[in-house]
Amino acid sequence: MILYGVATLAACMLAGTLVGDLLGIAVGVDANVGGVGFAMIMLMLVTHWLRQRGKFPEPSERGVLFWSAMYIPIVIAMASTQNVVKAVAGGPMAILAGLGALAAGFALVPVLARIGAPVEPLPPLTTENKQEV
Repeated sequence: MILYGVATLAACMLAGTLVGDLLGIAVGVDANVGGVGFAMIMLMLVTHWLRQRGKFPEPSERGVLFWSAMYIPIVIAMASTQNVVKAVAGGPMAILAGLGALAAGFALVPVLARIGAPVEPLPPLTTENKQEV
């Protein structure tokens, strides 16, 4: 069953890579544009859809959780191989794209903070219900 979770992740990664490559071709760039991001969005949507229908058992979910724990180190390793100096030397477009994404992120924080109904804050932890690390 764990294999089904990993297979779901792999299928989403392949589909995301394909979408990223097609987007790169559409904008005239010889690169994958956002393939990993598309893959993660697809993975969230597919697993949510499968859970709602009761077709994503807990062992399959463990297969996805294993790789989600590996996601951040993998992204850091991929980012370290990018040549930032060459991108900046290629023109101001890289800087403008980064600043645009940063501005959009800052602008969306208040919007995202308003999503959902207000709830009571969690009670403070006591010595009885603290978990040891």
